[in-house]
Amino acid sequence: MHLWKDFVRYASLSMLGMLGLSCYILADTFFVAQGVGETGLAALNLAIPAYNLMNGAALMLGMGGAIRYSVYRAKGEQDKADAAFTNTMLLATIFSVIFMLAGGLGSGLFARLLGADEQTFALTDVYLFVLWLFSPAFLFSTSLMCFVRNDGAPATAMLATLSGSLANVLLDYILIFPCGMGMLGAVLATGCSPLFGLAFCVGHILRGKNGFHLRPRALSARFIAPVFSLGFPFFVEQLSSAVVIITFNYLFLGLSGNTGVAAYGVVANVSLVVLSLFNGIAQGAQPLFSRARGSKNAAQSRAVLRYALFSAFALSAVLYAVLFIFAVPVSDFFNSEHSQALREIAVRGLRLYFIAMPFAAANILLCSYFSAEERALPAQIVSLLRGLIVILPAAFLLCALWAETGVWLAFPVTEAIVCVVAAGFLAFSARSARKKGEERTNF
Repeated sequence: MHLWKDFVRYASLSMLGMLGLSCYILADTFFVAQGVGETGLAALNLAIPAYNLMNGAALMLGMGGAIRYSVYRAKGEQDKADAAFTNTMLLATIFSVIFMLAGGLGSGLFARLLGADEQTFALTDVYLFVLWLFSPAFLFSTSLMCFVRNDGAPATAMLATLSGSLANVLLDYILIFPCGMGMLGAVLATGCSPLFGLAFCVGHILRGKNGFHLRPRALSARFIAPVFSLGFPFFVEQLSSAVVIITFNYLFLGLSGNTGVAAYGVVANVSLVVLSLFNGIAQGAQPLFSRARGSKNAAQSRAVLRYALFSAFALSAVLYAVLFIFAVPVSDFFNSEHSQALREIAVRGLRLYFIAMPFAAANILLCSYFSAEERALPAQIVSLLRGLIVILPAAFLLCALWAETGVWLAFPVTEAIVCVVAAGFLAFSARSARKKGEERTNF
């Protein structure tokens, strides 16, 4: 019962935090749709992969470093725990510089690569330029939140995320409408918002409640290699979102022009919220997985996995029912110009695309489980399959077969195929663990 209470506490707070994080783009989508119109909505959807890439880098560093930190702490190895944190912060600094240079020098090039045409180029360029200039705020805020959550303070991590999201909503309204700044206002609101979350994380440190500490030391391959290895699935999770958005934008642009891209933008943003809830369950369970790993309690780790999978499947059933029944009002929420064509495409998409929910939930949770158990290879394989290897050919093949319907079905087909592979890894892992246990008993 104590373990169940811990899971509910961590998972619920993490879900609230991740839900808040997803609102960064969701708030932009709503206010841009209302204040800039269909062209702005299409431009924003073209720029979202840049946010996914940056957020993926932040999660890779934060989750990878926090997993190692949590395992070291469970083993009582404080020096190594501090080294994991210090190396993660040094990596966040390096990645921040890379993103700032990319945004400052190459935003126009990236806008073209993401598919911006003459109608959407200027708006996409502005969004990319400003977003990546604010990359230090995102990278340090997200990375620190992962450590704070693994430091036994999930409520602080949740408040950090929600404060940033609330700030984003308020700033979006102020900058887009009273100030009349349009797309520039939307991205300024998004860029400034993580500063509020960062303040909560720094407050956790200043109050002396932190178990992690910066120590003067250079980057060490001994500590940065596990950060990349264990955090890679979380990066691929975000990268896959970016790749799917770019691919689907390209396909919809050919099928129904900017209206199709805008309609897919509605589905993509709803997906951002839905998947954030499953990511919340996974990230909430991760400290418990890592703690069990550090204390060598396999039974506890399996129990947490059962709790997480049951919760995710129940949630996916409820969410799909809601989206299926309320597909029209959900699409109209973003359709300020009342485009009938946009509504029809988006409604059809909402009802087909989210068939993937239970499979996606299982894949996300199993990736988190494998990473927290320090089994990087199966986590990386599952992430790559769902993010790149299966989704891309599925999208083009099904589009060729069934046009728009095929594109919508590519996501559920991919997640179902990958779920079978992930379940196979889990079964193999359980069988190997039982075999080792039997050998020790016989010995």
